Amino acid sequence: MPTSSKHIGIVTASSADTIMARIDGLETFEGQKANLQVGRYLKIAEGNTDFVIAVIRNVKGSSAPVDGKLAWTFDIECQPVGTLVNGTAFSRGSTLLPVPTEPVFPVARETLDLVFKADARFNYALALLSMNKQIDLMIDGDGFFGKHIAIVGSTGSGKSSTVARILQDIVGIDSGINRNIKAQRNSHIVIFDIHAEYRRAFTLKEDQAFTLNVLDVDTLALPYWLMNAEELESLFIESNEQNSYNQVSQFKHAVIANKEKHNQSVRDMTYDCPVYFSIEEVQRYIENVNKEVIGKEPGENVPKLSDKTLIKTREDYYFDKVHDFFPSSQAKDAKASNGPFYGEFNRFASRLQTTLSDKRLGFLLRATKPDGKPYGTLDFEEIVKQFLGYLNKSNVTIIDLSGIPFEVMSIVVSLVSRLVFDFCFHYSKVRHAENGLNDVPVMIVCEEAHNYVPQSDVAAYRSSRKSIERIAKEGRKYGLSLMIVSQRPSEVSETIFAQCSNFLSLRLTNSNDQAYVANLIPNNARSITDVLPSLDQGECVVVGDAALIPAIVRMHCLIRNLNLTASMCTGNGSKCGGM
Repeated sequence: MPTSSKHIGIVTASSADTIMARIDGLETFEGQKANLQVGRYLKIAEGNTDFVIAVIRNVKGSSAPVDGKLAWTFDIECQPVGTLVNGTAFSRGSTLLPVPTEPVFPVARETLDLVFKADARFNYALALLSMNKQIDLMIDGDGFFGKHIAIVGSTGSGKSSTVARILQDIVGIDSGINRNIKAQRNSHIVIFDIHAEYRRAFTLKEDQAFTLNVLDVDTLALPYWLMNAEELESLFIESNEQNSYNQVSQFKHAVIANKEKHNQSVRDMTYDCPVYFSIEEVQRYIENVNKEVIGKEPGENVPKLSDKTLIKTREDYYFDKVHDFFPSSQAKDAKASNGPFYGEFNRFASRLQTTLSDKRLGFLLRATKPDGKPYGTLDFEEIVKQFLGYLNKSNVTIIDLSGIPFEVMSIVVSLVSRLVFDFCFHYSKVRHAENGLNDVPVMIVCEEAHNYVPQSDVAAYRSSRKSIERIAKEGRKYGLSLMIVSQRPSEVSETIFAQCSNFLSLRLTNSNDQAYVANLIPNNARSITDVLPSLDQGECVVVGDAALIPAIVRMHCLIRNLNLTASMCTGNGSKCGGM
């Protein structure tokens, strides 16, 4: 980049987020044209020994005849991004802004090196600057991976490749080689892979000793009894039915009673307690309540079976089998009337039966251990190990959602997210009790997040949205961070994006998405989003706490055709401080 110690223009106006500079003369402008493109940087005197570094947003030229010749004037609109202090250090933001007549200079290569140089904090080379491909954008690794990240971009912008490259750097994959083979790091990544496209990016040869765990509809085990109230009701109850409140009431009662039956040592049982219960027995309970007939002869007024057995405690009878009840009658010597829910649960009982017989839901309703036995309460640790099986080395778990029935996708995401959150929460408490810190960082990657954490409050996605929003708001306290990936950011829960500290935006072609992303970015960096529709494949705008200044970069690895093979990705050799 050509540079000059001589100023090329002067400041004409200054405000909190905009500086206007003027360059007189076509010859001066042509001589510095390479340095005056949109996205390049200018150095502007503050009035003392310091300089403001500003990014160019707009360039406008005008001409007028003077003495028979055209005299050109160029107005440069730029945005301050930081301060060069005493020519030796760069800091984000600026307490003083230049006033009119202050000189404007092109930014020399040495200054850019100073702005983007690596140090103890900014130690992770994320990508190359698009405007100067000899310079890496160095970011704060801890500030990037230890906080929530949003990566957005339209289809074909290179989003999946960008995600794969960043995640490979976290765990130390470089050209199919495990960089951390001799000193495994303890990063844990859980990827919700909705299109089954990330497995190849993390599949290494056996001699690389890399731990990859792929869970799909055939290998994933998520016993239904781990579900909380919201997830259970989402699976078994149609919320828009007229009598859904009665369904919820009786279903809740049956579940709690059945949990008490199978876990008699547990005190103060609750609906959400993650202990074993039999969904088949709960189904039989609902069937019996739906057929129930109440005896009305003197001294009865309780459910009455066809053999005239009086049922004083439903839980002692209704779980075992579906009974035949005494016929309803007004006869004096055989009085009996229909129960309070007689016939009301016909559709509910039918839906329970249909759901339980759905072979696609085997991983939820018929989850078994390798020995063929069903999972029980004491197997909780083994279930969690599917996602976080190792505490002292790198671990990547890919949850392949491509084969999961769409109607239970929200439940799967919700359940796995809650299990990981609970692990991080309790592990942090254990470590703090030992006067230590949580040394097992975990990142959950939500690929195509708009499919299960939508902006709209749709009942079908309420459970997954609630779980992910909880992680967004509380996860960082317990070493749990999120990476939210979406091609439609305007359709993703705003609560989640509001908690993201770092944004990588690739090309966005939809105007609603462009406006949405611009509104999520701080005011002093918002103008950089103007380039979103014109970014090349693999280029992205980087804004956030981990980057000293907003920048447009090109990722080190651009994998075409979404063929995410580890051997196709060449790492940058940097070390990640966060994971």
